[in-house]
Amino acid sequence: MKQILLATLSSLALAACAAGPNYVAPIPAPKAAAPFIGATNPAFSTATTDDHWWRLYRDPVLDGLVADALAANTDIRVAVARLDKARASLRGVRSDRLPQTSIGASGTYGRSPETQRLPGSATEDSAFDVGLSVSYELDLSGRVKRNIEAARGDVAAADADADAVRVAVVSATTRAYVDAASSAERLAVAKRIVELLDKSAGLTGKRVEAGRAAKLDLVRITTLRDQRAALVPAIEADRQAALFRLATLTGRTPQDLPAAAAERTSTPTLDQAIPVGDGAALLARRPDIRAAERRLAASTARIGVATAQLYPQISLGGSIGSTATSIGDMFTGGALRWLLGPLISWSFPNQEAARARIAASEADSRGALAEFDGTVLRSLEETETALSSYAREIERNAALRSARDGAEAAMRITRARQRAGQIDFLDVLDSERTFADTEADLAASSARIASAQIDLFRSLGGGWDKADLAAAAAMKAGGSKGR
Repeated sequence: MKQILLATLSSLALAACAAGPNYVAPIPAPKAAAPFIGATNPAFSTATTDDHWWRLYRDPVLDGLVADALAANTDIRVAVARLDKARASLRGVRSDRLPQTSIGASGTYGRSPETQRLPGSATEDSAFDVGLSVSYELDLSGRVKRNIEAARGDVAAADADADAVRVAVVSATTRAYVDAASSAERLAVAKRIVELLDKSAGLTGKRVEAGRAAKLDLVRITTLRDQRAALVPAIEADRQAALFRLATLTGRTPQDLPAAAAERTSTPTLDQAIPVGDGAALLARRPDIRAAERRLAASTARIGVATAQLYPQISLGGSIGSTATSIGDMFTGGALRWLLGPLISWSFPNQEAARARIAASEADSRGALAEFDGTVLRSLEETETALSSYAREIERNAALRSARDGAEAAMRITRARQRAGQIDFLDVLDSERTFADTEADLAASSARIASAQIDLFRSLGGGWDKADLAAAAAMKAGGSKGR
């Protein structure tokens, strides 16, 4: 028996080094770390992306709103709560490395039936018991070690998930602010076009009264004016929706949104090339890639947890206690009891269930690897798409600006020629319609440029530093005390 026990312990000592595979971080394809295809445009630089990218807009109101969102956004609070839960689970798993103890005590008083009593024994008696039990798992199979590795991976993944939520919230907050500002700019353009068409309608009405223009000309210009005026309420609704969204993102009700958030009436712009870095910086920066890699590490460790179930689980246990019929007798030598010895638990020879769990864990690990690879590919796709969209929208905006300037010049010429009787009113109407369209398209393009910038910053992984989170935590704590 002694030889069998020694052989078992020897095999378990070997298993402790080999219970499941040791994790090796995956290495993306070399080209994934290469410079971006679309980064050759002058609108971009290869400098590292700024951690506080929203500050590139040089807008103190936006800076304050982002700080509010980091401190009070409900999605971030949910993500942080999940991180706290993962950390609590890790503490629980780590406790398996410590001796497990339990203390019990009882006291009873009762009567036994005559058929269950020895002759001459008391009809009623008391019983008191107190004891301490201690057990410690040797972890020769590495089960506890792998379990801790998996829990650490879960914590790191939850931490990266929280960062991913922060990226999304900062981007959404900036987008909502930009949308509100660009809607205000588009609203001003729409109202200016309506005013322009009002003047044109007024002049046409006078010409009709003077017999120099047909009534149909007035109807046509009035119809165009009404068509443009109909766009104003829709743009106003877009602006209000952006402000309401901004309130929610910063943890406020719509009534509590600061008035300063609605004061900007021009689309924020950048006065420098956007720093985008390269593929290597992207892979290190994106929190979703970090989360996928940590989940892969956790799933690999769980293969070891499942593999450890093939081997006996050995614990060293002991107990000490005292049992007596009175409290005074409990501390005498005759009442004392103790026990010491190993405890062995082993599902053998039927290990099909354990092997099935190993196969399931290996499948989970393969799935986690595929998810990691997919996350890397999607991050590169998103970034290259954002680079291309931003560069193309800049080109489109330049063309629209040129078209707008040309349309404005053409409108002035046609008005002068129409007043001189050289052309009919249809040419004037067509030139004013063209100018209105190009003016509105240019304002919409400016908004799309800002949106494309935000898409690019988000695809690059956003950023902040510990000082930002510390300030956000302090702001949240201060707000909690004030409530």
